[in-house]
Amino acid sequence: MRACSEYARAGAQGHAPAVLYSPSAPCLNAVPVSNGIGTLNEGPLHQALKSLYRDADAQEEVAVGSYVADVMCEATDGDKVLYEIQTSGFSGLRRKLEHLLEEYRVVLVHPIAARRYIVKQPLAADADQPPKRRRSPKKGRLANLLDALVSIPDLLNHPRFELEIVLTSEEELRVPSTSRSWRRKGWRVARRDLLEVLERERFSSLDDLWRLAPGELPQVFTTQELADAMDEPRWLAQKLAYCLREGGAIEIVGKSGNALEYRRARRDR
Repeated sequence: MRACSEYARAGAQGHAPAVLYSPSAPCLNAVPVSNGIGTLNEGPLHQALKSLYRDADAQEEVAVGSYVADVMCEATDGDKVLYEIQTSGFSGLRRKLEHLLEEYRVVLVHPIAARRYIVKQPLAADADQPPKRRRSPKKGRLANLLDALVSIPDLLNHPRFELEIVLTSEEELRVPSTSRSWRRKGWRVARRDLLEVLERERFSSLDDLWRLAPGELPQVFTTQELADAMDEPRWLAQKLAYCLREGGAIEIVGKSGNALEYRRARRDR
């Protein structure tokens, strides 16, 4: 079996050609996918990301005990590597990942929309009108990986686990909804389409999370000082501190007013 090209380039940034929007043109994710086990509930974004990690000799929808992994390929050293695509949060993944890690290397792939275009399907009364498309002012950043990672931060201590973040340009189709959710104001997300891969970032250990805080940080610090080092809001710094603390990378050493003070913990690894 040919070595998995993506694993051989672990940690490298990946780029894909831009795709210009056209109502009649297929999106980047309009690729053939198998109708195997586990594909029934896959959205187009999930399918498109899976195709990025699938080389000619890779296997899809691989049964591992009672679970199904998205892609299996072979690394340059001959080891089998599983790629698990997760487009939403990680809260329900722990048991599956722990099971897969008993036997295989696992790369968890998670997209963050750095650029998003919103397309709204016309209401029934305006069915003869074309969809409205606009660029969302919200821009996802690498640090937003912490929103999902807080569910499983300690897994980054596992020697066979890696997390790959894919910064994307996406198109989000919204359709009218009967839901009373104030957040969507009468709309729901029907699908997400991948337009372009902007960057990939691989995290192979808990200590790699320090790359999210490249600024100066005192030996003893609060989450506000961590936020300054990250150049991010404090609520994101609090999530980074939680992940590092749960994984044993930092420890609480005191308080400054109402703020906890931390320092890096001594680690054997």
